[in-house]
Amino acid sequence: MTATSKSEKARVAFLGLDFDPLSLNEAAAAVERMSAEQQFAYVVTPNVDHVVRLHSEPILDDHIALAYCQANLVLCDSRILSALGKRSGKVLPVAPGSDLTSLVLQRAAIGRNLSVVGGSPEMHRRLERLYPMHSWRFSLPPMGVRYNPAARAEICQFVESSSADMIFFAIGAPQSELICREIALRGNARGVALCTGASLEFITGLKMRSPRWMQAAHIEWLHRLLTEPRRLWRRYLVEGPRIFWIWWGYQRATTNPER
Repeated sequence: MTATSKSEKARVAFLGLDFDPLSLNEAAAAVERMSAEQQFAYVVTPNVDHVVRLHSEPILDDHIALAYCQANLVLCDSRILSALGKRSGKVLPVAPGSDLTSLVLQRAAIGRNLSVVGGSPEMHRRLERLYPMHSWRFSLPPMGVRYNPAARAEICQFVESSSADMIFFAIGAPQSELICREIALRGNARGVALCTGASLEFITGLKMRSPRWMQAAHIEWLHRLLTEPRRLWRRYLVEGPRIFWIWWGYQRATTNPER
């Protein structure tokens, strides 16, 4: 855990990540505290897709693992991960990134300086209409920033110059996490960044989140698959199920360490 992390609870090691076992309210309170500090911090919210990627790409890009390991808060964004953790004797409260983003925005004191990296002009307009009590700044980087050093540098400079209390990254994983780590290493920014995927699209109504009953039944993924089949079929039908094989290997290794 880095020096500016605000979790007072011991992290929980599971599937190659060290999670902060915070409830949604505890996570929101930690984000609010970090937003007032002069140093930069960032929050990651791993789900099944993130964990599968971490077990698929470590040789190709070990910076991905470092971006998660060095985050100030690592929150479980998956009821499936939480359920698997329970079977392994791990307590992993679920703090979905979408719920965290919504709660943080609801609780933010009037007049906060907020920045957004990514999204669309329409998203930006809707955020300003929904939360006119805050001061907003937006950055629209090009596609493919993961492999574009100049674009990543521009994002870093935008975050540094904005001096925002909170920065919302809406450019997907692992780009968001990688760039947040770069910003932290540069040491010139302040505030807290949240890597929370499609959260702002849900909040602004540009995408529809699954009903609560589907979330409670651990099938939120099915709703997303049905609403965006062409984009998400591979993630949920081919790559996602690998989580059970990853968990099985983890379970065997931890229960039979001599093997």
